[in-house]
Amino acid sequence: MATVKAVAIIAGDSSVRGSLQFIQESSGVTHVKGRITGLTPGLHGFHIHALGDTTNGCISTGPHFNPMKKDHGAPTDAERHAGDLGNIVAGPDGVAEVSIRDTQIPLSGQHSILGRAVVVHADPDDLGRGGHELSKTTGNAGARIGCGIIGLQSSV
Repeated sequence: MATVKAVAIIAGDSSVRGSLQFIQESSGVTHVKGRITGLTPGLHGFHIHALGDTTNGCISTGPHFNPMKKDHGAPTDAERHAGDLGNIVAGPDGVAEVSIRDTQIPLSGQHSILGRAVVVHADPDDLGRGGHELSKTTGNAGARIGCGIIGLQSSV
């Protein structure tokens, strides 16, 4: 299987900006890597959302990508949305260096994430363990402060 690559340009309501590259390896693992700036220092929920619609900013990207109809969880949990990628960490300078490997976010096939959105949230994702009413659906990760549509990357 050839390596498939995609990209998402992250834009937000404030100073949140960045770019992410998605590389599906022949093993089936997709590597998400890139850099997001303009964040408050600390943890930020990081998810693939179901829709690639940004007509109303990041709000119109829909719920987390969840083709198997599971509860929200951590990336290492058996019970999780496919789009649950946990948290990214912004340093004191507001920059998050992203490097995540996951098997549930393919760039091809029935459950491809191409055309969907990647979303950065204002608050930490509680990974479904917070006991809040939103823990099992969103991880109680707060507002959507940055997002981008995942599209095929040019091979040039």
